[in-house]
Formats: sequence, structure tokens, C-alpha cells
Amino acid sequence: MGCKVNHSFNSLALFKVSTKRANLCPRKIITFSSSTNSQIQQTQEIKTNHYTVNFKTLGACKLGIAKYPDFGYNAEGGKGTGSASRKAEETTSDDDELLVSFDLNTLYIPPLTSSTTKFLGLPLPPFLKISIDPQHFKGTINQNSGQVDLEFKAKFWFTIGSLYKAPALIVETVLTSEESLVGKMRSGRGERLDKDGKCRLVGVATVDPIDDFLMNSFLGLPTECLADLNAIISFTPSPY
Repeated sequence: MGCKVNHSFNSLALFKVSTKRANLCPRKIITFSSSTNSQIQQTQEIKTNHYTVNFKTLGACKLGIAKYPDFGYNAEGGKGTGSASRKAEETTSDDDELLVSFDLNTLYIPPLTSSTTKFLGLPLPPFLKISIDPQHFKGTINQNSGQVDLEFKAKFWFTIGSLYKAPALIVETVLTSEESLVGKMRSGRGERLDKDGKCRLVGVATVDPIDDFLMNSFLGLPTECLADLNAIISFTPSPY
């Protein structure tokens, strides 16, 4: 009889202990799950605010200076990478404007040579070369509207074989998908990013005289120049 009472008491005690443990465990699991979901959500929000941006130049471009006819320019093969981020971490769904900055170490724009450039329908002389050395390339891109406005500064080096090398011409402008700043001689209108990332960027700049009488006289410096580039700009989400 005593043995049966002890058995019932022990069973009841074990039932109570088991019930308490069962009540405690789900609370720990729910709390952990909630914290994990919050961390995942925060990580996803950060990823949507930062991007790697890729820039490629295409053919059918134009470059013009002074009152001379435009150069037909095949810029295919030009490229560059950079970073892009929203103006603020907390943004609305309508705020799609990104701040973009390209890494100059990755930026390459093909030179003007006999294989890339034509003037009046004829290739440039094989010994003539104009190299482009970018110094600054950054601005804003609106993913929603497709508008692009990139500040661009570069040194243009004019050489004739090993016989002649002029001081660098400094070109500074805003390459835009909209209407360029209208100068006295030059103007242009670009095209916004389409669904494939293609766009046309135009910019007008004033080129100041340099310490070279030949170039100043030949180009009539100071004067204006026009850049008209076909390009592709694409974005890849970045975790940082």
C-alpha cells in the first residue's frame, strides 16, 4: 500500500516538472526566432542601399572641338567600376537617386587613333593620337527616372608619334542624359537610361589656352568642345 502511494506521488511530481520545462522552452525558441528575423531584415535593408556600379562605353560616339566638324568616335571597350549609395540610409520608395563615384584606377576610355576615330569620313593619320586621362568622375543617377548627371574631368594628351607631345588639354564638364549646358558654339542632348542600362551622355566644356603656341593657334584656344558618348551603366547590390 505504501509502495503504491509513493509511486503516485513520484508520477505527479515528474508531471509537474515536465510541464514547467515544456512551458519554458517555447518562449526561448520564439525569442531567438524573432531576433534572427530582425537581423535578416536589417541586412536586406543595408544591401538595397549600396551598389557596385559598372560603366561601359560603346560605339557611335562623337567628339567635337571649336568650329571643326565632329570626330566620329568608336569608344567601344571603355570601362570602369565604382560604388553607389543612396543619399540617406532611411529612404522612401520614391527616392531612387544614387550618389555615384568611379574608381579612377579602373576607368579606361579608348584613345582617339586611326582605328577608333574618323574625321570627315577618313581615319586619323596613323601617327596622330589623343589619349584621355580621367581625373574625376562622379555624380548622381536616378534609378527611377533614368536621369544621369556625372561630373567629368580629364587630361587630353595630343601626340604625333615621338616627334611632338603637347601639354595636356584640361576638359571639365558634366556628362548628362539631359540637355547639356549650351555654349556659343556647341550643345547637345542626351538620352536617359533605358531598361537595359543604355544611355547617351553629352557634355560641353570650355578648353583654356595652354603653354603651346602651335595648339593654341590650331584649335583657336580658348574654345569649346563637345563630348557625346553612348554607354551602358549597370548596378549590382553590395553588402557594404
